[in-house]
Amino acid sequence: MSQEKILAAIPHRPPMLLVDEIVFQDEARIVCRKTFRTDEFFFQGHYPGHPLVPGVILCESAMQAGAILLAQFTQQAPGVPVATRLNDVKLKRMIHPGDTIEMEVTLQERLADAFFLQAKVTCAGKLAVRFDFACTVAKPAA
Repeated sequence: MSQEKILAAIPHRPPMLLVDEIVFQDEARIVCRKTFRTDEFFFQGHYPGHPLVPGVILCESAMQAGAILLAQFTQQAPGVPVATRLNDVKLKRMIHPGDTIEMEVTLQERLADAFFLQAKVTCAGKLAVRFDFACTVAKPAA
């Protein structure tokens, strides 16, 4: 999917846009990729001399992929998906500048405007992060 379609699906913009491409998408599952450039803002202070992608950035990348997945629901009723809960976060692998991650997010359940999703982030085929999360659709600010 083109960058224009990603930008149309979610409100995130650089430097907080953490999805480079969509590899696959259907109604209940999305797979996206992100390559971390050496000049990403968070590398400046996150372990100078040994830069690592912060775990919260890895989670945010997957949640942005989830927001793209949920755009199919938010286009009928204006709003943006916002996280309301993260559960069972497991950080399994360090991610460095130059690494490409793949985020797989699956919609598990929808209850009105509440969505329950499962995320898995891998790098070079190895698990980096997994977690469950929930979000709701927030109405746009007036």
